[in-house]
Amino acid sequence: MSEHQPIWGQHLILDLAGCPRDRLIDADNLRAWVKELVDAIKMKAYGEPQLEHFATHSFDAAGYTLLQLIETSNICAHFAENLGQVYIDIFSCKTFDNEDAVKVCRKYFEPEVIEQHVLERGRFPASLKKAS
Repeated sequence: MSEHQPIWGQHLILDLAGCPRDRLIDADNLRAWVKELVDAIKMKAYGEPQLEHFATHSFDAAGYTLLQLIETSNICAHFAENLGQVYIDIFSCKTFDNEDAVKVCRKYFEPEVIEQHVLERGRFPASLKKAS
């Protein structure tokens, strides 16, 4: 018997490298990506994604940042257009298939490398009581 309660949330962290720049500077491509991602991981989008281009003063950091609220939390990504890198966080209290998310990212960004980390959030000992 486990001494821990079930997890509260799943957090997928993806670092992509070697992406073609044209995939990262096309706002329509980024919006299409997040829409397909939400569908692929069986989530429900809450409103439209926020998409802003930031850090034009910095060659390394310049690029779009995207935030898509989902019913169960959020999807956040930064696209370092001059480096060909993408940094993605998908957090949800509803579980999802990590590989489905990776497939959509491969399709839209054509990375040479993907690093993947999965965190289980809120795994506390069952002996902890709820705060009053």
